[in-house]
Amino acid sequence: MASVHNEPVVVLGLGRFGSSLALELASRGTEVLGIDINSKIVDALAGRLTNVATADCTDGEALRQLGVPEFQRAVVAIGTDLEASVLTTVLLTDLGISHIWAKALNRRHAEILSRVGAHHVVLPEQHMGERIAHLLSGRMLDYVEVDQDFAMIKTKPPRDIVGVPLRESRLRSRYGVTVVAVKSEALGAKARFGYATADTVLMYGDLILVVGTVGDLERFAESD
Repeated sequence: MASVHNEPVVVLGLGRFGSSLALELASRGTEVLGIDINSKIVDALAGRLTNVATADCTDGEALRQLGVPEFQRAVVAIGTDLEASVLTTVLLTDLGISHIWAKALNRRHAEILSRVGAHHVVLPEQHMGERIAHLLSGRMLDYVEVDQDFAMIKTKPPRDIVGVPLRESRLRSRYGVTVVAVKSEALGAKARFGYATADTVLMYGDLILVVGTVGDLERFAESD
């Protein structure tokens, strides 16, 4: 039996977001059924996805004929048509899909999708904008929000925590953040991230992964 991570996925809406997601899943060995109302888009993806079909995603009977109720994971990737996005999510809920992911255009759209049955809602444009803003505004080298107001960043250590064991840096009390991993510059090209411990001593040039609330991470990244 396939693991849950390799179960088939149906992607409804094959615009830029949906097609990119579907193709990435397929490249990772996941069976994908892609559905879109635009036959030209479907024809362009034929042969690149396991299965692809032209259909109205708001047509419950069409979804049944395509075998959508047999899937446990679905992604509503419909673009600017909010009504179609919401109706499709409702249909998937009625069909008993266990895990429904849905793309939202804004916070209000996200709230509606959650209320009608989406288990996971993503705002790709907003999340990317927030990520780039964080990378441009400080010493962060990467930024990933893992939950509401909680994130992980990749950065270099400020000088006030260099050369002392992490237990003596008082990071948690001073900034409210925790260093969870470090890549040592001293190891050069062979360096890999490893778990940080209370005895870890950071050096200039090291890369660290730090977790905490967004506000605390911003304050930490601005420290010198």
